[in-house]
Amino acid sequence: MTTVEDLMTLLAECEDAWDMPDRSGDPVDILDHDRQCAELLRRQFPDDEELQVAGLVHDIGHVLFPGDDAGHGRHGADAVRGFLGPRVARLVELHVTAKRYLAATDAVHTAALSSSSQRTLIAQGGPMTSEEITAFEADPDFTAALALRRADDAGKVIGLTVQSLDSWQPVIARVAAQLG
Repeated sequence: MTTVEDLMTLLAECEDAWDMPDRSGDPVDILDHDRQCAELLRRQFPDDEELQVAGLVHDIGHVLFPGDDAGHGRHGADAVRGFLGPRVARLVELHVTAKRYLAATDAVHTAALSSSSQRTLIAQGGPMTSEEITAFEADPDFTAALALRRADDAGKVIGLTVQSLDSWQPVIARVAAQLG
């Protein structure tokens, strides 16, 4: 991933692509889900464009490596690190870690997970241990990772109207330009 156009093309390929190859997972395709997630983050954190863009790209690993749910965060992070920077990449990777944290610390949140997220939690390592909880809570990106995870879980609404993919192009360009 080296240009805004490269990323926009990959994101466009997320339309009619699904988190589970048999479409038994989330009720919306990856592009719709990622746009919902990014829009929620834009509303809650209007000054944190890196977090918003992390929300927009957090599930591209599903398209890059179909069927590898446990590794999709890492694959997505690896794909954007050089272009969008270390924080965006780290947040993409941490959205799975944050799911494991919430599964261990928030029973209400865990009960509200989609059936797909509940199934994949096991492949992703299951709820964190107490030692993992302590380490994650000390992570400098802890709060942002939890915000991304909560937006990830909320951004699965069939028919929700959100901004077009094209509307994100200038935001992506600004985040990428911070590296240069």
